[in-house]
Amino acid sequence: MKMNMGIEDRWVRALIGIVIAAAGIYYQSWWGLVAIVPLATAAIRVCPMYLPFGLSTIRK
Repeated sequence: MKMNMGIEDRWVRALIGIVIAAAGIYYQSWWGLVAIVPLATAAIRVCPMYLPFGLSTIRK
């Protein structure tokens, strides 16, 4: 797959994922598992929601 996430987008997603995971751990809720989505997309540099629309946040 072609990468479609810029560095700022990756940092924001990683930060959001960490916050969600921390909240899930703090409140002892399974909703913390939702953090997997932003953390995974930040790690692989591909956002599946951007693909159908042809979007990219990579600077050229």
